[in-house]
Amino acid sequence: MNVTKIKELYAALIVLFFLSACTGSSTDALNSSGASSPRTAQSQNRSQSKSTTSDVSGLRVVNGLPAPATSRDGQDQLLLVGDILEIDVFQVDELDKTVQIDSSGRVSMPLIGQVEAASKTVASFEQELESRYGVQYLQSPEVTVLVKESVGRQVTLDGEFLTPGVYPTRPGTTLIQAVAQARGLSPLADEDKVFVYRDHMGEKVVAKFNVAEIRAGNAPDPNIYGGDIIVAFKSDEKVAQQNLKDALGVAVNATRVVAPF
Repeated sequence: MNVTKIKELYAALIVLFFLSACTGSSTDALNSSGASSPRTAQSQNRSQSKSTTSDVSGLRVVNGLPAPATSRDGQDQLLLVGDILEIDVFQVDELDKTVQIDSSGRVSMPLIGQVEAASKTVASFEQELESRYGVQYLQSPEVTVLVKESVGRQVTLDGEFLTPGVYPTRPGTTLIQAVAQARGLSPLADEDKVFVYRDHMGEKVVAKFNVAEIRAGNAPDPNIYGGDIIVAFKSDEKVAQQNLKDALGVAVNATRVVAPF
């Protein structure tokens, strides 16, 4: 090989070396400026997928539903702003009144004026009225308070019920009684796929119940509280976490006719 050929080969190698160096620098620059390598992109996608799954769950499946925080040991729900109350003072008709708890949580009563009502049980509110009237106006007064209407004491029944809708509930209402308000399950419903959703301590929880087992006395009949959402699924419907969340969204957003007390 002559000297000229050697020089040409050497020059070609130098050019290839510089081209390779420039390409590597460009790739590094792209990666550092935000464009990820395939391996890095896959890692980021996995991370985002995990984060999304965690963020959208918002629903915890439980074996048994805890009583709402607004109940007294699970036995009685507290009075709420907006509740309409019928107040009867025994043998003193002039003091009987139908009142609504205002935005400050109070009601206005004859003679005694403003009285705190919200966040009290019916029994404790009755005692408060008896105490206030007994101090100055009446001897041994007897006061009865009836919750005539309360948005917070309504329960939603959705899905495979004969008449789904929003119904009133009272202290001591059970799941079977709530189902009866909707005239029972439809022929397409699965008695083992009745789910009750409840807000508890800022979290949405859900539990599955078998109404056939409850009716047969083989399972306890759980208490139902205002704000609960009951959804009945079809017998051929596969129930998974996503189904439960979707069903909850439909029940919350659906427009229902409020059944009368």
